[in-house]
Amino acid sequence: MPTSCSSFQEQLPGARCLPAAVVLADLRAVKDPSELESLAAAARTADAAVEAAFAACGPDATELDVAEAAAAAFRRAGCEEVLFTSVACGPNGAFPHHHSSVRRLQQGDAVTIDVGGRLNGYASDLTRMAHVGEPDGRYAELHDVVASALGAGLATARPGATCADVDRAAREVIEAAGLGEYFVHRTGHGLGLSVHEPPSIMAGEETELAPGMVFSVEPGVYLPGERGLRLEEIIWVTDTGCEVFSSLPRDVHVVPA
Repeated sequence: MPTSCSSFQEQLPGARCLPAAVVLADLRAVKDPSELESLAAAARTADAAVEAAFAACGPDATELDVAEAAAAAFRRAGCEEVLFTSVACGPNGAFPHHHSSVRRLQQGDAVTIDVGGRLNGYASDLTRMAHVGEPDGRYAELHDVVASALGAGLATARPGATCADVDRAAREVIEAAGLGEYFVHRTGHGLGLSVHEPPSIMAGEETELAPGMVFSVEPGVYLPGERGLRLEEIIWVTDTGCEVFSSLPRDVHVVPA
């Protein structure tokens, strides 16, 4: 029969029991070469899912229609599980964790597409932006800010930097644009067997980055009642910096109105 932790403690009064998740966290944070290959394969399915979502966007499509197109692409690519397909258009984009709805895409909408699937046990996670019709100047300005914040985070991610350093680099760009109050979540999270695992890319997290660590860098700006924008890359830390798994450009995908 299984033995409880308390029973072990009774037998070994000098020992200290810890949850396995605590003991394994550091081991899981650094991926070996075979895991990096698995994550690269999973990332390719996310690229395909975003491209399918772009193709499904249109003035008559609902968020759910676009989300299902992404889910179908994951299944075609051989994923054993569709983890999430979040599509948020127009004012719904102001909610970072929006669940796809029956709202129809409309002229002038910014569309946040955040997708993830599981291939051979390993997760993917990717966010790109679409826009119904040509973006206005306001959208272009916001997109440039978020893209620059992402670039700053990527440039900071290298061995010896801390998780907090990456968060700070991305956040400072958005704060300098006067939008700091609208960046309302951490900059990133680890990815591997789970969608969210160590390390956490956030203020106060002083864990030093090491080669083989895999995590997201995903700054965003969320304007209540107006729109939201987020761009996300999954990266792995190399000996000298970092590399990005996705091959998709980060430019906005313009949907013909």
